[in-house]
Amino acid sequence: MARLPDFEAMAIFAKVVELRSFAGAAQDLSLSKASVSKAVSRLEERLGTRLFNRTSRRLALTDAGQRLSERAAQLLADGETAETEALAQSLTPRGLVRFAVPMTFGVKKIAPLLPAFLEQYPEVSIDLHMSDATVDLIGEGFDLALRIARLPDSSLVARRLCAMPRYTVAAPSYLERHGRPTHPMHLAEHKCFGYAYLSTAGVWHYTNAAGEQASVRPAGQLRVNNGEAVLPAVIAGLGIADLPDFIVGDAIASGEVEVILKGWSQPEGAMHLVMPPGGPRPARVEVLSEFLVKELAKGKRGRSNSI
Repeated sequence: MARLPDFEAMAIFAKVVELRSFAGAAQDLSLSKASVSKAVSRLEERLGTRLFNRTSRRLALTDAGQRLSERAAQLLADGETAETEALAQSLTPRGLVRFAVPMTFGVKKIAPLLPAFLEQYPEVSIDLHMSDATVDLIGEGFDLALRIARLPDSSLVARRLCAMPRYTVAAPSYLERHGRPTHPMHLAEHKCFGYAYLSTAGVWHYTNAAGEQASVRPAGQLRVNNGEAVLPAVIAGLGIADLPDFIVGDAIASGEVEVILKGWSQPEGAMHLVMPPGGPRPARVEVLSEFLVKELAKGKRGRSNSI
């Protein structure tokens, strides 16, 4: 297997040539003179030829050193340019952010926020991926994602934004025809609609104030992979669903559906901003993260009084 070129030694050699001094190169690169000398010696050993003729007063390139010097100088210049560009990219909000969000939350809450962000940061562009399926941030190359769930332990960096309550709901017409469940186990006798990406694999878990726990696997005619898709069937009085606040909150406030099992609560999920591990992060990702934290917290404060 071929070895990679010794780019570090090449760059140090180029700096020595530029300044005509080992000591000057060491000072310019913040290295010891011994480190500079070892790098040049390592390069000479690798190439099998001397690059400098050195005396106590004079430093001159050999023919081999002269031939190498132009290429090494270009390598150093290219490296410095690449580093400068990368640094500018990381410090200035610029470039593409790949951002994954749940479908309904993305349409209702994220999309309306983006015009203000894009106007504020005209050099940042966003690739918004909307799906209720959990994406592989690292494998699929996403910079950022919103997840509304109880997050399992993982290597991802997660920032909790706010609680995201869920409500078990039914339309008044359904309750008039089929009765009102007062215990979670009663749900087994009712038509319930399922959600494909529920973190507890189709099981609804409840706890009451006395600490009693109940788990039920409800069944019905409809199972969806997007929570909002089930809401029309619930409003039409065809069954019961368990939905998050951002989907069902308006229907509760309007009276189209009612919260049932009020003495019982499900394990509360939360909205999290998640990112791949490592850092520091590019400025484009940081500014979008902070913008979302601020705007979503503001929206949540406004929402809390409506139901």
